[in-house]
Amino acid sequence: MSDNSEQTRAQRREMPEPYESNFPAPWYVIVFVAGLFIWAVGYIGMAYRDAPSSLGDHRVAADFVVAKAAPGAAIDGGQIYTSHCLACHQATGQGLPGVFPPLAGSEWVDGKASTTIQIVLHGVEGALTVKGTTYRGQMPTFKDQLDDGQIAAVVSHIRASFGNSAGAVTADEVKAERERTKDHTAPWNGDAELNPFK
Repeated sequence: MSDNSEQTRAQRREMPEPYESNFPAPWYVIVFVAGLFIWAVGYIGMAYRDAPSSLGDHRVAADFVVAKAAPGAAIDGGQIYTSHCLACHQATGQGLPGVFPPLAGSEWVDGKASTTIQIVLHGVEGALTVKGTTYRGQMPTFKDQLDDGQIAAVVSHIRASFGNSAGAVTADEVKAERERTKDHTAPWNGDAELNPFK
């Protein structure tokens, strides 16, 4: 009998096991989260989407349009650079440190024209060393986006800008390089595949 009464007293001393009710989160937390969600939806819905270009890098939609040149007219390599290259390599051609390589003073730009053409045609992925620094970004392929004249114009532009003084290239040179590597379908594998082009 005493053993049972001692056991009963011991059980009474114990706290009940914790359990969750139907609303485990406090009501004020639920109200706060719901209010925050409603505010976020309203904020997005009323946000001003037509911000003036002066808040950005001063480019407008027209800067991204590359018009086809009339037959016999010169193609603006600077415009092509602005619409396709500037975001990564920047207006100064200095690139973004550790992310996108510079074009200014780059051995790949100042070197053989055929090498620069191949890089623009097929793009690059993997480790690429520029001015002693290794970059591991990815450059897109432009062979299907730009024709021979446009590639010649943009390559000529970067080879004569940002302090570079390499010669211009022609659409015929681009056509020859395109034909020479027409079976190459993937981007060049950085230094491993491009060093032989130097």
